[in-house]
Amino acid sequence: MEKKRLTKILAQADKDIVAKLSAAIQRTYSPVIVKEPGKTLTMIKMREPVKQSLFYIGEVIVCEAMVEINDVKGVSVIMGDDIEKALDIAIIDAAINLGVFTGMDQLLELEQEQSHLRMQENALHLKTMVNFNSMDQEAPDDLNANKKE
Repeated sequence: MEKKRLTKILAQADKDIVAKLSAAIQRTYSPVIVKEPGKTLTMIKMREPVKQSLFYIGEVIVCEAMVEINDVKGVSVIMGDDIEKALDIAIIDAAINLGVFTGMDQLLELEQEQSHLRMQENALHLKTMVNFNSMDQEAPDDLNANKKE
């Protein structure tokens, strides 16, 4: 699984689920903290839609951590201020990099649940969406006549 997809799943997951996955790793391996979990600010980069140029929209608080398991590093940087979750994700990342992570099936199930919830939320938003193109066609004739003048 690529890192971007893995990070997205873990960042959106409930912290208790991430803690359980991390605890399973810690029962067998002893992670060494290379960089203490901590809060910092990072710039958010966006792409302007017309000219496609990049710009910084502002700063956001993130938590970052780095650990090692058997000389293999694991890193996490997640938005928000949950230091424990950042440390747990770094431990999971180290286990994946080492090739000893056994919870991949749980992550795939979690990804499906998150996708289902996202689709439900999007469906709710679609109900309230207004199509402004169709509003011109529905306007009374006397309003359309004023536009043409």
